[in-house]
Amino acid sequence: MPQPSVSTCPSGTWDVIVIGAGPAGATAARVAAANGCKTLLLERAVIPRYKTCGGGLIGASLAALPPGLPLRVYDTARQFTFSLNGRKERTLTSATPTCAMVYRSELDAALTEAAATAGAAIRDGTALIALEQQGGIVTVKTSRGDTLRARAVVGADGSASRVARYVGVQCAQVDLALEVEVPVDERTADRWRGRLLMEWGPLPGSFGWVFPKGDICTAGVVAARGNPAALRAYKQDFLQRHGLLGPRPLHDTGHLTRCRRPDSPLAHGRVLVAGDAAALLDHWSREGISYALRSGDLAGRAAARIAAAGNEEETQTASDRYHQQIGAILSPEMRASSSLMTLFVRNPGLVHAALTRLPPAWRRLDDYIADRTSVAGIMATPLARSAIALGTRLPLGRRGHR
Repeated sequence: MPQPSVSTCPSGTWDVIVIGAGPAGATAARVAAANGCKTLLLERAVIPRYKTCGGGLIGASLAALPPGLPLRVYDTARQFTFSLNGRKERTLTSATPTCAMVYRSELDAALTEAAATAGAAIRDGTALIALEQQGGIVTVKTSRGDTLRARAVVGADGSASRVARYVGVQCAQVDLALEVEVPVDERTADRWRGRLLMEWGPLPGSFGWVFPKGDICTAGVVAARGNPAALRAYKQDFLQRHGLLGPRPLHDTGHLTRCRRPDSPLAHGRVLVAGDAAALLDHWSREGISYALRSGDLAGRAAARIAAAGNEEETQTASDRYHQQIGAILSPEMRASSSLMTLFVRNPGLVHAALTRLPPAWRRLDDYIADRTSVAGIMATPLARSAIALGTRLPLGRRGHR
């Protein structure tokens, strides 16, 4: 992607600087630029860059993409295989195949290009070193030695965000995900084509996944941070059982995922956070792309309002509105997914049995994948309430694992 010279803004001060060119940051930059703001998008890596991510786009993610975004979909999941630590496997068929398999490098590059088309200046290979606020201006210092000025900043620099530390984001759940991208032969590719796997694992709250992408499968495991040796052992076993251990992986990486506390701040003065930097993530599935796209849109609009604010009262009003919008749109989803995660950690066998043996449970999950309902909608059903009541009565040890 050609890079313009953007060390300084023509007027000396940018309206909005966005840190991080993932789905949240690229979306925030596109929206801010579309709202008339002089916008700069900074990314520490060189675009396109690899990102540890399953790369499955559910309906809410697809709906949040800008219209006409040029993006290659390598497969669409029509079947979902669920298993309980390698046992009790069952494959269910989606009523409306929706979950699209993409590569994050290509998704993020396409979203960044959309931001550039909207008028945002792009500068990759540039990391944030420090930021500070004074007199209605945020000063951003970069790894290239630049000192940039902006009226508003959006931090979308991932789960290890510097901006999140500045804002004071606090987390209720931190997990470790280990992932590989493995080339597969034609026979293996045929076996996975149109089908993804979700396996509830042996560690509390853990699962493994296989996402098909033609001649490559993305596979991995995730569990609560704190026992990396056990998670590595599960990953080894999981890949071996599914025939994905032999080929040399194209990528073999890990990263932390974080879910925010309900009272965690989303802004500090003229600095906002969105996406993984704000720890906006589904507690149970650890799905974050839809949260990133939606919060990035809201953050871009909020940043535009902050950039236009004439005084600190107007700045605070814009910041409060952003907090309220996240609270109204995404927080109910996180509360519901937290309740589901609590049930899952306590009794994964119960969750597995409900999904694979009770057709209404699968239909509701399928509706969620297709964006016909939300996690909050699922958890409000009588079936979910009954499962929660039953799950809290069962002993913690009844996990249904071998």
